[in-house]
Amino acid sequence: MPLSEDEQRILGEIEQQLYASDPALAREIADSTVYRHAARNLKWAIAGFLVGTAILLGTLHISFVLAFVGFLVLLGCTLSIVRDLRRMGKAGITQLSETMKTNGIGNAFGSTGQKMRERFRREDDV
Repeated sequence: MPLSEDEQRILGEIEQQLYASDPALAREIADSTVYRHAARNLKWAIAGFLVGTAILLGTLHISFVLAFVGFLVLLGCTLSIVRDLRRMGKAGITQLSETMKTNGIGNAFGSTGQKMRERFRREDDV
């Protein structure tokens, strides 16, 4: 059901006030998507999967218990990957892949590195 003209006007006014009062928040909201949270969890799960694999392979000859812990990490991350992919669905995966193609693989992992550089730069300036 489409919005009436009054509702569209009210939403437009709210958007204008948001841009006027807090432009950084407005920019953050405009850049975010529905799938961003699932994509972030997916990236952490893939990193955990790789860590679990390294623990499993690195400790297999040392201790069966440590290798089993690595296997449990690997299994938990695999289940998380499957859950996040199901949450994203086909549309979310398509949007994520298009974003990666457009921005490159370096930017696909978010702006964490950029935020850290800015934080250290600010601390150096003080």
